[in-house]
Amino acid sequence: MPPSPEPTRNPSNDAPRVAVPPYAVIVMGVSGSGKSTLGAALARHLHCDFLEGDSFHSAESVAKMRSGQPLDDQDRWPWLDRIAAGLGDAARTDGAAVAACSALKRAYRDRLAEAVGMPLLFVFLDTKDSGELARRLVHRTDHYMPATLLASQLETLEELGPDERAITLDAEDAPDRLAAEARAWIGHEMADAADAPEHARRRS
Repeated sequence: MPPSPEPTRNPSNDAPRVAVPPYAVIVMGVSGSGKSTLGAALARHLHCDFLEGDSFHSAESVAKMRSGQPLDDQDRWPWLDRIAAGLGDAARTDGAAVAACSALKRAYRDRLAEAVGMPLLFVFLDTKDSGELARRLVHRTDHYMPATLLASQLETLEELGPDERAITLDAEDAPDRLAAEARAWIGHEMADAADAPEHARRRS
């Protein structure tokens, strides 16, 4: 098992924030949707750590993707558990944490929500323009996943259920607009959590 990578620390972690229970945010979607860009922006706003989910893959999984082979569930379960552990640790320290993670299947999201041990919010970057996603991946030179794996991710992606704590945003919107919409939604969700009785928080 690879060691858990260190989260990206933000310089303003000591800034005051509203008294809410510790919580975690996952920016999800297929490769090329802009998860890392939005996740890092949200973490800066929330004065918390950002965890890059791709950094939690094992060396074997990285090699598999680099060779053009899609990951299967057996590759992903331990990866998801490592992300959840890192998110939980960071959020318990700073009150919140943000990660970028594809979280394509409902079962993956349920696994993350159960393992993280606190309220978990999903921000889904969605787009119907697979051509734009492919163009982004082709021009991304600092990543191991080839654009040829995009089709398998789109096939694997499962829609969010009405009972999931999530918001869907258009991945083709401007980054500043995406960040503003996500921040507003997170603020609303966690304000509700802060007002909820203790027993209701434990069920979140």
